Amino acid sequence: MDENTVRRRSIAIPRLQPVETDADIERLAKLAHEIWFEYWPAHIGEAQTRYMVERFQTAEAIRRDMASSAYEYWFVLAPDDGRVVGYTGGHAEPKTGRFFISKIYLRACERGRHFASGVIAFYEDLCRERGLRAMYLTVNKGNVLGIRAYKGNGFKVIDAVETDIGQGFVMDDYIMEKRVDEGAPGW
Repeated sequence: MDENTVRRRSIAIPRLQPVETDADIERLAKLAHEIWFEYWPAHIGEAQTRYMVERFQTAEAIRRDMASSAYEYWFVLAPDDGRVVGYTGGHAEPKTGRFFISKIYLRACERGRHFASGVIAFYEDLCRERGLRAMYLTVNKGNVLGIRAYKGNGFKVIDAVETDIGQGFVMDDYIMEKRVDEGAPGW
């Protein structure tokens, strides 16, 4: 039994439900608003949180990302009772052979239960199925919990960036990457 199999057995693997309908998109936008306002104001301030939610997390923004950038979104469901514990999303980059994980966000009451590890395991399988060699994400440099979770799941910091997102706001992030093991089926 390999190390990944042992690790997966020790975490609660959530179910992921694709966001497909307009009703799903509206539900996702409400969930995003809830999660962002319970977590981010303490880290980036109320004004930047509001700006980022309005720019990147509304139903219109989700529809735009799905239509123009082939984003895929999923609700993260608890394996025991199917409750919605968060959401995730991103898109494949065939030219780079990577999957960009744009979002892994969990409700405050659900953090620390290894759901993020289960989502990362989902993305590992997705990358293998699609023949992608790596996945990557950006994480706010002050998001200590996120950085610790990603490092614990095999991500490594490969760069640091400051991105001007308008209205005087900047995203100050690390870029983290995880290679998908080449010993998996399909390689």
